[in-house]
Amino acid sequence: MSTILAYTSPAIGHLFPLTPLLLELAARGHRVCVRTLESHVGLLRGLGLEAEGIDPRIPAIEHRDFGARNAVQALSAAADVMTRRAEFDGPDLAAALSATGADAVVVDINAWGARIAAEASGGPWATFSPYIPPIEARGTPPFGPGFKPMAGPLGRARDAVLRPLVTGQLEKRFLPRINAARAARGLPASPSVGAFFRAGQLVLVATAEPFEYPHPDWAPDVRLIGALPWEPPSDVPAWLDEPGEPFALVTTSSEYQADESLARAAVEGLAGEPYRVVVTMPSGVADLGRLPANVRVESFVPHGPVLARAAVAVTHGGMGATQKALAAGVPTVVVPFGRDQLEVAARVEQARAGVRLNRKRLSGRALRDAVRRAAGMADGARRVAAGYVAAGGASAGADAIEALLDSAVTPGPVTA
Repeated sequence: MSTILAYTSPAIGHLFPLTPLLLELAARGHRVCVRTLESHVGLLRGLGLEAEGIDPRIPAIEHRDFGARNAVQALSAAADVMTRRAEFDGPDLAAALSATGADAVVVDINAWGARIAAEASGGPWATFSPYIPPIEARGTPPFGPGFKPMAGPLGRARDAVLRPLVTGQLEKRFLPRINAARAARGLPASPSVGAFFRAGQLVLVATAEPFEYPHPDWAPDVRLIGALPWEPPSDVPAWLDEPGEPFALVTTSSEYQADESLARAAVEGLAGEPYRVVVTMPSGVADLGRLPANVRVESFVPHGPVLARAAVAVTHGGMGATQKALAAGVPTVVVPFGRDQLEVAARVEQARAGVRLNRKRLSGRALRDAVRRAAGMADGARRVAAGYVAAGGASAGADAIEALLDSAVTPGPVTA
């Protein structure tokens, strides 16, 4: 069997979806080594994986995109973090390659320097994307603002006008920095940001149709394998099994982005509604005032058991939280705050699996109305869940990585 090195960016929203794939590879007999957040090394070791922490200078560079005024600013702020982290995650991956003697590498799409180092190593490597990658495709609008596809000449004209205004601005600012890092490792310049994200021999994307738009021109190197909802083993709170109304799960971001307003709107708007409302605030519980009798606020609760008993979910538009709800067949209200969340919200709406609510219109009343509408869209959520299952999940991803290993021209360990 082979040694496979996995490298993640410092976000549990990226580590957790990758974990089912790593566990599947380990179950097939491969030696799986992981470099991730130091705080989760013990967890992964407990699951039987070899794990070490990433360079602590990487998570020290934090996201500060919550003050962005539009999608371009938000994407620019996020891309700035990735390029700054690349100075450290590239050498960090190279050191891990030397230490593990890995036969293949799986790199988080947000670890830009590590991806460049993996490519420069010359061995088999794959990108893992827990969110929709910003790779251009026919019939799909430019990534970022959350526009839905528009067919025909009018749609093509709209996308042609918008693309330079969105991705063009990012390329002007960040492509030179990406290509400088590539040149430092002896790699040719990437012609576009989209080409950079597609540079790997294999790109595994943790989503599937009908949530994701059709991308016939992404094949064969970009594979949609379906959502990979996973949570650490934990005790289920006793209150989950108490009799009562169905649950409504409200989630905020695990990486702070000033989304307390979503929690406040839920406390106000869902008071007295026919749900037991559970609000999770993993980046820090805010003072939400006196809570109604049907609302509870937690810093952490395993989402899976709540969703198994839920009628509706409300999310900030994070790909992990949103797809976890849809994978459980639970319709969703999405209130996007930035990053890729506008794109996630557009897809929920397009799949008729829930409702998109503009954060500028967020209020208790608006959220209550959106929840009432979304609750009637369970059929759409179940269609999305079926699409995830059909895509094959962790098993399909492991098959693709094993095929990548089998097709490697030169067998033997990867070297930095």
